[in-house]
Amino acid sequence: MAQRLNLPVLPLRGTVIFPGLTAPIAAGRPGTLRAIEAALKGDRLVFAVAQRDNTDEPTPDILYSMGVIARIGQIQRGLGGVQLLLQGENRATSLQYAPGDGYLTSIVMPVEEMEPLNPEDPAFVALHRETRERAAELGERRGLPEEVVHQVLDAVTEPGKFADLVAGYIELPVAEKQGLLETLSVEERMRRVIVHVQRQIGLIEAQEDIKSAVQEELGERQREMYLREQLKAIQKELGDDDSSKEITELREKLAKLELPDEARTEVERELGRLERSGRESMEAQVIRTYLEWIAELPWNTRSDDKLDLANAETVLDEDHYGLPDVKDRVLEFLAVRQLRAQQMAEEMGKSGEVPAARLSANKDDANPTLMPSRKSEDRKITDQAEAKSRAMAKGPILLFIGPPGVGKTSIAKSIARALDRKYVRASLGGIRDEADIRGHRRTYVGAMPGRIIQGMKQAGSKNPVFLLDEIDKLGVSFQGDPGSALLEVLDPAQNDSFTDHYLGVPFDLSEVLFVCTANFIQNIPGPLLDRMEVVEFAGYTEKEKAEIAKRYLIPRQLEENGLADKNVKFTDDAVMRIVSEYTRESGVRQLERQVGAVTRKVARKIASGDPAVLDDGQIDASEVRELLGRPRVHPERANEEHEIGVATGMYYTPAGGDIMFVEAAIRRLYGMGQRLTDGEATQVSGWGNVSLILTGQLGDVMKESARAAMTYAATHASALHIPEDRLGSIEVHVHVPAGAIPKDGPSAGTTMSTALVSAMSGRPVRKDVAMTGEITLRGRVLPIGGVKEKVLGAHRAGIKTIILPKDNEADMEDIPEDVRESMTFHCVATLDELFEIALLPSVEPIEPAEKSIVEEQEEAMR
Repeated sequence: MAQRLNLPVLPLRGTVIFPGLTAPIAAGRPGTLRAIEAALKGDRLVFAVAQRDNTDEPTPDILYSMGVIARIGQIQRGLGGVQLLLQGENRATSLQYAPGDGYLTSIVMPVEEMEPLNPEDPAFVALHRETRERAAELGERRGLPEEVVHQVLDAVTEPGKFADLVAGYIELPVAEKQGLLETLSVEERMRRVIVHVQRQIGLIEAQEDIKSAVQEELGERQREMYLREQLKAIQKELGDDDSSKEITELREKLAKLELPDEARTEVERELGRLERSGRESMEAQVIRTYLEWIAELPWNTRSDDKLDLANAETVLDEDHYGLPDVKDRVLEFLAVRQLRAQQMAEEMGKSGEVPAARLSANKDDANPTLMPSRKSEDRKITDQAEAKSRAMAKGPILLFIGPPGVGKTSIAKSIARALDRKYVRASLGGIRDEADIRGHRRTYVGAMPGRIIQGMKQAGSKNPVFLLDEIDKLGVSFQGDPGSALLEVLDPAQNDSFTDHYLGVPFDLSEVLFVCTANFIQNIPGPLLDRMEVVEFAGYTEKEKAEIAKRYLIPRQLEENGLADKNVKFTDDAVMRIVSEYTRESGVRQLERQVGAVTRKVARKIASGDPAVLDDGQIDASEVRELLGRPRVHPERANEEHEIGVATGMYYTPAGGDIMFVEAAIRRLYGMGQRLTDGEATQVSGWGNVSLILTGQLGDVMKESARAAMTYAATHASALHIPEDRLGSIEVHVHVPAGAIPKDGPSAGTTMSTALVSAMSGRPVRKDVAMTGEITLRGRVLPIGGVKEKVLGAHRAGIKTIILPKDNEADMEDIPEDVRESMTFHCVATLDELFEIALLPSVEPIEPAEKSIVEEQEEAMR
């Protein structure tokens, strides 16, 4: 058992002594000096132990329990204390600390380290060798001579003592060094030591890289600074000091702007930074670009609005044919602004804000005269413009909804022309980043303002007509939601202080007339849609398309294809043929392409010297067929005769309305217990098993409408004159043609009911009737949407009679007058009313279906 020793305690601050190492110690605390004196009187041994805290009065609580029995070597006394060398001899642990004569003493017991189980183990030998190599590398990287490093390391051969030697010279916190001291296992201590050595090497390498980079940068900067000073001297001698001149011009330009206080403060701060920074520095480039953006924005520049309703109506009629609802809404908007501007101008005049004249003295006349001044007139004009701008501020945001090609974008241009305002357009289709709206912060390289501020700079006016095109095609990604960023832009209560991330100061958008366009209203977020007033654009009729082609499209295509002076004309029949056989759309884009194709082919013939074209110059319907080839569009047409089980319905898509046919057929099921695999068997009171088969890629809603129609027919069989022999086990097949196209919606309920009842009762469906409406099990006909588009599609198909739900009667006002006059409309509330109109009386009695073998056997048994 190791011998216990009672030794004076030498507390160590900020260091740890390892066995086998000699370390210089400076002692000045009274307790430490007394402990040293006590040791010198004895065998010069002390218990050197590290403190947990750096305090002047150590207590047993702040001393570690593991320390080193050290021998005091040389000692040198001075005025501030003593300098001595401590040589660590052996690890020891304190069993008890006790106060002595002004110093601490401790009963310590030496501790033996744990040798490896097999010192010849290859793994341990490799660890020992790697530790030596890394320790030598660390010493050399610290700047020690290679000979000295190897001499010190080679002097120690035992692994444990070598680990203590390296641990003593590594720069580590006291707690980590104490951990190495308390690690008794030689192998474990060596593993920890090599980890710390490797970290020290990595730290030194990083410091060397940083030092090298700093030296290179300092060298380049010194060279650049020297050359720049020379350049300044040369420019000064030549009188070409552009830097200060540019800053002065920029400051004068910014001083002329009527900036808000917040923007003015930011501009002054950035100008100060620009003057202090070097002209060619990266920071100066960023600041200059920012200030140039500020200077080029229309902070106080606005267009003088032309609030003339007659002129606005003329402009809209010149640019667009039809669209009466849209034109009325735009004119209402302008009328309200005109009245508000007049009211504000009168109020400002009554309050004295618009002086009519001023008192001035004439040089040649001693008496003062009351005469109008030029300054007063200028102020009148300015205040009138201010009144107009206030009237136009905080107005509704218009949203034009409609299919492609109906004139949504072009009518926004017409609004700008009617108001005599600047026009700017921003396409939002496919935008997925919020920064496209709000801009990037200036901390990013290549930062720039968002599209709103870019558009305002492009317009150069504070009150342009700003078109946000394709607002329903905004995307969402991890970079943010641009639709949410637009909430502030399109809110009249908030956009007077719109803050772009790049500018960092508020910009007033309240005088901007925002117009948005979209194709699908359901794709617009609810909060964004709530901030806009919806103006719906419907498709054009064939007559309207023909008129648009004659007024706008054909003259434009003749001009673009060099035929304006060639006396080339289109007949009315040619135009209608292009419209009906080569286009199928709600708008006129495809129509213009087809007209362009005809004019290009005519231009080729004229260029090649075709005498027929040169002499005539008239393009009729037959020449359209020759030039464009076979018809590209095959729209549905009304049936040529009354048919049983075939009803005509109407549908609406964003491309316009059209008709569709619903076909129904009945088949008697022969044999009892036949298993149906492709239908749905239903037991109906008074009937046998009824199998309903639905084909044509029908959606869930249309399938439910077919089942409701089937149930209604089953429960009202007698009232609908359905023969009793049709009440047995039957298979009902309902098919909607164009099976490759998915179809869904509740408005086909009336059509399916008519087709089913017609097939069961044998009553033909009128060929000139088309219908739409949702149904219920009680036979009620419910309202639907898209009435105008559906009726226009039926009109193109040659339908003469339209059946609508009773609740949609008011929607007939949206249908063009010429279409209403050429068709007959019936509004029904129940299916019975519908059948009275759509179904004809049975032409001939229906032969009873052939009896099955099982039914014949049952009858014979009876």
